[in-house]
Amino acid sequence: MLKLAFKFTSCLLLFLLPFVKTTNLYCGRLDDLEHLIGDRDAVLVADPKGHIVFSKNVDIQLIPASALKIFTALVAIHYLGLDYKFFTEFYMDRHSNIKIKGYGDPLLISETVVEMIHHLSMKLCAKYSIINDLILDDSYFGVPTVIPGVNVSYEPYDAPNGALCVNFNTVNFKRNKNGVYVSAESQTPLLPFILSRVKASQMDHGRIVLSSQRNEITLYAGHLFLYFLKKEGIRLNESIRLGKVQKEADKLIYRYVSSYSLIQTLSKLLEYSNNFLANQLLITVGAKVYGPPGNLEKGVRAALMYAKNILEIDHVQIEEGSGISRKNQISARDFYKILNAFKPHYFLMRQTDRMYYKTGTLKGIHTRSGYIKKKNGELYPFVLMINTPGKSPEPMMDIIQRELH
Repeated sequence: MLKLAFKFTSCLLLFLLPFVKTTNLYCGRLDDLEHLIGDRDAVLVADPKGHIVFSKNVDIQLIPASALKIFTALVAIHYLGLDYKFFTEFYMDRHSNIKIKGYGDPLLISETVVEMIHHLSMKLCAKYSIINDLILDDSYFGVPTVIPGVNVSYEPYDAPNGALCVNFNTVNFKRNKNGVYVSAESQTPLLPFILSRVKASQMDHGRIVLSSQRNEITLYAGHLFLYFLKKEGIRLNESIRLGKVQKEADKLIYRYVSSYSLIQTLSKLLEYSNNFLANQLLITVGAKVYGPPGNLEKGVRAALMYAKNILEIDHVQIEEGSGISRKNQISARDFYKILNAFKPHYFLMRQTDRMYYKTGTLKGIHTRSGYIKKKNGELYPFVLMINTPGKSPEPMMDIIQRELH
């Protein structure tokens, strides 16, 4: 009987060997991670078939930092669609005022403004000889938009959000050899409207972040539009004010559609980890799902509905879409669900060798999530969340990469 049992056990082990190899191929070496993971850290590594090959602390709620942008990208894909393009509209009212209505385009940069003004000017020159004021409509987003975790600073990641914004709501400047402030970008003028803010910074060079107070971000956009309108030879008064488009009375004369599809916009989001861009997307989703004006509360509500109904994530706390807020919390197990859903778009992530990933960093917080691509093309998802101050993710990633190489 003993020999028969031994023979049966041996046969069973031989039968199960291929399956053990599939699920535990890396467990022996990945166990080297154990002593590196603290009580406020979590690591999860899976194989392409969804088997977890290593996990620790995967059910505790931790701060994802900027890795949350992967989730925001998924939310945008779900509600807006991969082919979605932002747009900006230009109207003429019965008093010969130009009205510009913004819809949250996060990639309105000087070069784009030049392009749209050129097309607009051809329509204006053909039909309108007299133009009075420039009226700005930023009502598609509610104002002001307060993002949890954003401070008043000179850092671009603290730029505020709005429906009609240019150049990520920042101004890049420097002093020339004569000590005079000039633009640090050839394509962007240093406008008198913002010069006093530049001088108040007392910096020789750098960026200032525009403020949503006193409608500064929208008015700055208006002054930039006015500058390029005048360069195109369009004559109008220098009066710029806020107002609203009356679609039943105002005439739509030009609708600029961004050259960037959502998939291209998300590529920039994940490459540059732009907080402003992330929350522009989330607020736009809020406006799409619940109607304008878009705001953060609507965007977060739509995101949580997507998490619950589509990803089957019940226990997650989302305060905004960029990851800058420390109140954002999610477990590594649930973040793994995000990575599974994002697999078809993995190529949008930053790439190093065969690793596609998104990092996140706040004071005392380091995260890294993504995929390691094997030579056969298979993707191994990984989630690394370090919420222990002073600890680096690099030793853990070295082990994971070595074992999955």
